[in-house]
Amino acid sequence: MRKSHPVRRVVLATAATVSGVVLLLSLKPASDPAAASAAGAAPQQTAAGQEAPQGGAAQAGSGTVTGDAAQTQYGAVQVRLTVSGGKITKAEAVQAPKGGLSDQKTQLAVPKLNQEAVAAGSADIDAVSGATYTSEGYKKSLQSALDRMKTSAPPASGSSASGSSASGSSSSGSAQARTVTGKAVRTQYGPVQVRITVSGGKITKAEAVQAPKGGLSDQKTQLAVPKLNQEAVAAGSADIDAVSGATYTSTGYRQSLQSALDQAGG
Repeated sequence: MRKSHPVRRVVLATAATVSGVVLLLSLKPASDPAAASAAGAAPQQTAAGQEAPQGGAAQAGSGTVTGDAAQTQYGAVQVRLTVSGGKITKAEAVQAPKGGLSDQKTQLAVPKLNQEAVAAGSADIDAVSGATYTSEGYKKSLQSALDRMKTSAPPASGSSASGSSASGSSSSGSAQARTVTGKAVRTQYGPVQVRITVSGGKITKAEAVQAPKGGLSDQKTQLAVPKLNQEAVAAGSADIDAVSGATYTSTGYRQSLQSALDQAGG
């Protein structure tokens, strides 16, 4: 055998080393773009992840909305709405013309306008005959409240900081709110029956689903029932005063109200 020459071994070793370095240099640029693309993908995924929670946060408002006070020839009219799930569940006039003949017209017109507002769910309601100014003022304030209800969806009940807790409390509040109807109480002029809405252990609404009708009874009912409804909500009990001139209706109202309270556990 022939021995390999030492110089030849050195040349071969040098060539192997040079080829190895060349291979390493050729591989390094290929790996860098991959690392760069992997690093660049992370921020894009983060940005996409941030868009998802921002995308969907709409809440249906529930609460109380008060319209602007509409000035009429006989005084201001201002309407307050109770809204649940985007629908009107209650309408009431927190201001209405007072004094002299205005008292009678207000007592006759406002309950009808309240009922129509809830039934229609809009300001497209009929004027009450004999109370044109009050009716027009009511519709203007009602429309103002409806407009405010639409534009105040993000603030909901006025607490933006506690948006999630507000939605939770409104849903739990609506779950707790319930309507109870008392027994129909017979009076000398006809039955009286009261229905109340209770939320959080308090009366939030009271209404007479039955009341004396016909002849003079109609006038007495229209005069007495709105006052009795207001007193029931304010007092939170059946300990309310009788309306002068409508003693039988008042007595029947209180008895039916107490029956409803007993059913509600209050």
